[in-house]
Amino acid sequence: MTEQPKRRLYGRAQGHKLTQRQQQLVETLGVQLSWPDDGALDPAALLPGFDAHVLEIGFGAAEHLIGQAQRNPQAGYLGIEPFLNGVAKALTGIEDHGLTNVRVKRADARDEIARMPDERFDQIFLLFPDPWPKTRHAKRRFVQTDTAAELARLLKPGGTLRVATDVKVYADHALPILLETKGLTWTGETASDWRDNPADHIVTRYQSKHLGDIDPVFMDFVKG
Repeated sequence: MTEQPKRRLYGRAQGHKLTQRQQQLVETLGVQLSWPDDGALDPAALLPGFDAHVLEIGFGAAEHLIGQAQRNPQAGYLGIEPFLNGVAKALTGIEDHGLTNVRVKRADARDEIARMPDERFDQIFLLFPDPWPKTRHAKRRFVQTDTAAELARLLKPGGTLRVATDVKVYADHALPILLETKGLTWTGETASDWRDNPADHIVTRYQSKHLGDIDPVFMDFVKG
């Protein structure tokens, strides 16, 4: 099989300089909890012995990822984030709370999910991804026809996908794609289903700051 070239990552890879502790965690715990760049990638093998497996793509400051892992110790959580500072924050949270059900990697999630076998996740989160609001940058948005199909492929039957955004152009871009994705069924029936925080949602500081141009929109789908 011909190895595919890694995709180009857009945007900043790092923000503020890491603290001494964060840098040490990246070099130690970060190495332990990451995984190889090549070859097959099975979440169940990375996190064995758990009742369920959950993927969070682009976990940002990791508040949602860490909170969910604390709330659901019976589930194994895989987090993928390209921003070094986000990975450092995740590692800090993992150490602070003594979590053993989380693994994280600094990477482009598109490359990682392409290596995963079918029907491995009970739940996938894509929360407030970079909206790339300008039309000329639309192809950089994570939700595209091919990535949506990959997410559907990775879900177990009955598994759920949640995409959230507070940017209208992203909602207008992503929802039609997801609605047309084979295997996914939108669970929204009334306006409150996409306007209100879902019962299992953890509100992050980003969401609290309300940085987008609309109130958060939650697009929940189930794998049929």
